Amino acid sequence: MTAKFETRLAELGVTLADAPAPAANYVPFVQVGDLVFVSGQISQDANGFITGKLGDTMSTEEGVVAARTCAISLLAQVKAACGGDLDRLVRVVKLSGFVNSTQDYTEQPKVINGASDFLVEALGDAGRHARAAVSAPSLPLGVAVEIDGIFQIA
Repeated sequence: MTAKFETRLAELGVTLADAPAPAANYVPFVQVGDLVFVSGQISQDANGFITGKLGDTMSTEEGVVAARTCAISLLAQVKAACGGDLDRLVRVVKLSGFVNSTQDYTEQPKVINGASDFLVEALGDAGRHARAAVSAPSLPLGVAVEIDGIFQIA
Protein backbone atom coordinates (compact mmCIF):
# COMPACT_ATOMS: atom_id res chain seq x y z
CA MET A 1 0.00 0.00 0.00
CA THR A 2 1.34 3.42 -0.97
CA ALA A 3 1.55 6.10 1.71
CA LYS A 4 -0.35 8.71 -0.32
CA PHE A 5 -0.10 11.63 2.11
CA GLU A 6 3.59 11.03 2.87
CA THR A 7 4.30 10.70 -0.85
CA ARG A 8 2.54 13.98 -1.59
CA LEU A 9 4.44 15.71 1.23
CA ALA A 10 7.71 14.41 -0.21
CA GLU A 11 6.72 15.81 -3.62
CA LEU A 12 6.29 19.18 -1.88
CA GLY A 13 9.72 18.84 -0.28
CA VAL A 14 8.29 18.33 3.20
CA THR A 15 9.46 15.65 5.60
CA LEU A 16 7.56 15.43 8.87
CA ALA A 17 9.93 15.63 11.81
CA ASP A 18 9.05 14.02 15.11
CA ALA A 19 6.05 15.73 16.65
CA PRO A 20 7.10 18.68 18.82
CA ALA A 21 6.97 18.04 22.57
CA PRO A 22 4.61 20.12 24.71
CA ALA A 23 6.16 23.23 26.25
CA ALA A 24 4.02 23.15 29.42
CA ASN A 25 1.58 20.99 31.38
CA TYR A 26 -0.61 19.63 28.57
CA VAL A 27 -0.63 16.77 26.10
CA PRO A 28 0.08 17.30 22.40
CA PHE A 29 -3.19 15.71 21.31
CA VAL A 30 -6.29 13.99 22.66
CA GLN A 31 -8.29 11.43 20.72
CA VAL A 32 -12.04 11.19 21.31
CA GLY A 33 -13.69 8.61 19.09
CA ASP A 34 -12.49 9.26 15.55
CA LEU A 35 -11.49 12.87 16.29
CA VAL A 36 -8.01 14.03 17.26
CA PHE A 37 -7.75 17.42 18.96
CA VAL A 38 -4.23 18.76 18.46
CA SER A 39 -2.88 21.38 20.86
CA GLY A 40 -1.65 24.67 19.48
CA GLN A 41 1.47 24.38 17.35
CA ILE A 42 3.69 27.44 17.25
CA SER A 43 5.60 28.80 14.30
CA GLN A 44 9.08 27.31 14.12
CA ASP A 45 11.48 25.93 11.57
CA ALA A 46 14.94 24.38 11.53
CA ASN A 47 16.39 27.68 12.76
CA GLY A 48 14.11 27.88 15.81
CA PHE A 49 11.02 29.89 16.67
CA ILE A 50 9.61 32.27 14.09
CA THR A 51 8.94 35.35 16.15
CA GLY A 52 7.54 38.77 15.43
CA LYS A 53 4.42 40.88 15.33
CA LEU A 54 2.42 41.18 12.13
CA GLY A 55 1.81 44.81 11.22
CA ASP A 56 5.02 45.83 12.99
CA THR A 57 8.12 43.64 12.64
CA MET A 58 6.73 41.10 10.15
CA SER A 59 5.03 41.28 6.76
CA THR A 60 1.92 39.34 5.84
CA GLU A 61 4.06 37.20 3.51
CA GLU A 62 6.37 36.27 6.40
CA GLY A 63 3.30 35.42 8.47
CA VAL A 64 2.06 33.10 5.72
CA VAL A 65 5.35 31.18 5.90
CA ALA A 66 5.07 31.01 9.70
CA ALA A 67 1.53 29.63 9.48
CA ARG A 68 2.69 26.95 7.04
CA THR A 69 5.20 25.72 9.61
CA CYS A 70 2.37 25.39 12.12
CA ALA A 71 0.43 23.22 9.65
CA ILE A 72 3.46 20.96 9.19
CA SER A 73 3.72 20.54 12.98
CA LEU A 74 0.00 19.79 13.16
CA LEU A 75 0.46 16.98 10.64
CA ALA A 76 3.41 15.64 12.63
CA GLN A 77 1.13 15.46 15.69
CA VAL A 78 -1.61 13.73 13.69
CA LYS A 79 0.93 11.22 12.40
CA ALA A 80 1.97 10.50 16.01
CA ALA A 81 -1.70 10.13 17.01
CA CYS A 82 -2.11 7.63 14.14
CA GLY A 83 0.78 5.47 15.32
CA GLY A 84 3.01 6.68 12.51
CA ASP A 85 0.51 6.05 9.68
CA LEU A 86 -0.57 9.46 8.36
CA ASP A 87 -2.83 7.74 5.83
CA ARG A 88 -5.25 7.05 8.69
CA LEU A 89 -6.12 10.74 8.41
CA VAL A 90 -9.62 11.09 6.96
CA ARG A 91 -9.85 14.88 6.94
CA VAL A 92 -8.94 18.14 8.56
CA VAL A 93 -12.09 19.25 10.39
CA LYS A 94 -11.21 22.67 11.84
CA LEU A 95 -8.27 25.00 12.45
CA SER A 96 -8.11 27.89 14.89
CA GLY A 97 -5.35 30.30 14.00
CA PHE A 98 -3.90 32.98 16.26
CA VAL A 99 -1.80 35.77 14.79
CA ASN A 100 0.50 37.91 16.94
CA SER A 101 -0.42 41.28 15.50
CA THR A 102 -0.87 44.96 16.11
CA GLN A 103 -4.28 46.32 17.04
CA ASP A 104 -4.90 47.75 13.57
CA TYR A 105 -3.63 44.73 11.57
CA THR A 106 -6.50 43.11 9.63
CA GLU A 107 -4.91 40.44 7.43
CA GLN A 108 -5.16 37.51 9.86
CA PRO A 109 -7.13 35.44 7.32
CA LYS A 110 -4.36 35.89 4.74
CA VAL A 111 -1.75 34.77 7.29
CA ILE A 112 -3.68 31.64 8.28
CA ASN A 113 -4.14 30.86 4.57
CA GLY A 114 -0.49 29.78 4.80
CA ALA A 115 -1.70 26.77 6.79
CA SER A 116 -4.99 26.25 4.95
CA ASP A 117 -3.49 26.43 1.48
CA PHE A 118 -0.68 24.06 2.46
CA LEU A 119 -3.10 21.47 3.90
CA VAL A 120 -5.24 21.50 0.77
CA GLU A 121 -2.14 21.28 -1.43
CA ALA A 122 -0.77 18.37 0.60
CA LEU A 123 -4.00 16.49 1.36
CA GLY A 124 -6.40 17.42 -1.43
CA ASP A 125 -10.06 17.46 -0.42
CA ALA A 126 -9.15 15.85 2.92
CA GLY A 127 -7.36 19.12 3.74
CA ARG A 128 -10.45 21.34 3.34
CA HIS A 129 -11.67 22.56 6.72
CA ALA A 130 -13.65 25.04 8.77
CA ARG A 131 -11.52 27.76 10.33
CA ALA A 132 -11.08 30.75 12.58
CA ALA A 133 -8.33 33.37 12.18
CA VAL A 134 -7.98 35.85 15.01
CA SER A 135 -5.55 38.43 16.31
CA ALA A 136 -3.67 38.12 19.59
CA PRO A 137 -1.73 40.90 21.31
CA SER A 138 1.05 38.39 22.06
CA LEU A 139 1.72 34.68 21.76
CA PRO A 140 3.94 32.27 23.73
CA LEU A 141 7.67 32.87 23.31
CA GLY A 142 6.92 35.81 21.02
CA VAL A 143 6.02 33.56 18.09
CA ALA A 144 4.20 35.03 15.13
CA VAL A 145 1.52 32.34 14.74
CA GLU A 146 -0.08 29.52 16.72
CA ILE A 147 -2.63 27.09 15.26
CA ASP A 148 -4.58 24.25 16.82
CA GLY A 149 -6.72 21.76 14.98
CA ILE A 150 -9.32 19.04 14.95
CA PHE A 151 -8.77 16.06 12.66
CA GLN A 152 -10.84 12.97 11.80
CA ILE A 153 -8.94 9.68 11.62
CA ALA A 154 -9.85 6.12 10.75
